[in-house]
Amino acid sequence: MTLRRRGLLAGAAALSMPAIHTARAASVIKLGMLDDMSGQYSEASGPGDALGGLMAAEDFMKLHPEIRVEVVNGDMLLKPDVGATIARQWYDQQGVDAIFGIPHSAVALAVSAIASEKDKVVIFTAAGVPDLTGKYCSKNHVQWTYDLWSNSAGIARGLVEAGGDSWFFIKPDYISGHVMVKDTATMVEKLGGKVAGMAAYPFPGTTDFSSYILQAQASKAKVLCLANAGDDTANCIKQAHEFGLPQSGIKIACIVYQDYIARSVGLESAAGIIGSMPFYWDMNDDTRAFAARFAPRYHKAYPNYFHAGTYSAVWHYLKACAALGVDKAKASGRAAIEQMKAIPVKDPLFGEGSVRADGKHIHANRVWQTKSKAESKGEWDQFKLLATVPGDQAFQSMAELGCSFVKS
Repeated sequence: MTLRRRGLLAGAAALSMPAIHTARAASVIKLGMLDDMSGQYSEASGPGDALGGLMAAEDFMKLHPEIRVEVVNGDMLLKPDVGATIARQWYDQQGVDAIFGIPHSAVALAVSAIASEKDKVVIFTAAGVPDLTGKYCSKNHVQWTYDLWSNSAGIARGLVEAGGDSWFFIKPDYISGHVMVKDTATMVEKLGGKVAGMAAYPFPGTTDFSSYILQAQASKAKVLCLANAGDDTANCIKQAHEFGLPQSGIKIACIVYQDYIARSVGLESAAGIIGSMPFYWDMNDDTRAFAARFAPRYHKAYPNYFHAGTYSAVWHYLKACAALGVDKAKASGRAAIEQMKAIPVKDPLFGEGSVRADGKHIHANRVWQTKSKAESKGEWDQFKLLATVPGDQAFQSMAELGCSFVKS
């Protein structure tokens, strides 16, 4: 299911050409999509994020022909040094004004530091560490699509209240994995549940999760929580099914879940899995219309919430640039982000929301359960909605996160 990177990049270049030829005198905004374009998160984010950003740019230029938007893509290989090098080159040498994507917390922190140094913009549409708007907050970045606390809180509340009061965690040994487990475990215990155990695995490179699955089985936990993402999540689900965990009544929860994961493992294995996603292609007429435009350009696959989040973030950033004035937005990333905070968020994919003073995009989150094969009506009919968490309840407060430049 992985989209060929070369094909997408060639398509992006071709799709940009008409705007370049028809608006030679237009003001130019340059965007960089910095993502995992070839590794294990490439299907979750990567090329689909790039396409989502490109589609937002195309739609924006139709309404604002006086502004030309150019999009470049980069593969940061899930390595902080690579991501930082690309970001610095883009800001210094290629005139990139804003960077989007980055599904890796260490890379996100490295790029944020460069954006602050250069007074440029970075908008995290795939990085989920809540402290990006807490102890790591910056006036030059925004956390857009989701955060791990929001996903953890929604899932934990629903499962503990339904009787899932003992949890075992499998996590990758890196920042996001540790944060996911800490936040979820805290919520589980707050609600009266307990942690039966946890296991950390080396990242990247682990594909055999059998020893960790057996530990979860031996713990007698009622919930197996997968605090990972992408191919790791898919492999854990497959192997948990092979060892009979779901069949024995153990619930599986995925903190970073995606529709492509459910599809890749099949509904026989994924049925009943609980996940949290702010966007699903089949939510309403607007999301279905976007999916119908997206799929033909993305190996016939529907968009997930990272892809939709990149569209939403690019749209709001460009809207802020137009409101502020392109020259002012290009001159100061901080000014552009202040404008993003000053105007309401409204787009067809994430709906209404706002960018909070600490840089977190506030919007509704949703908890979903994977359908059984018998319940599904088609290839991409995969989830049923369990709960909607309103934006004012979906995220930690600014006081809890403690951003240094926000007055309490």
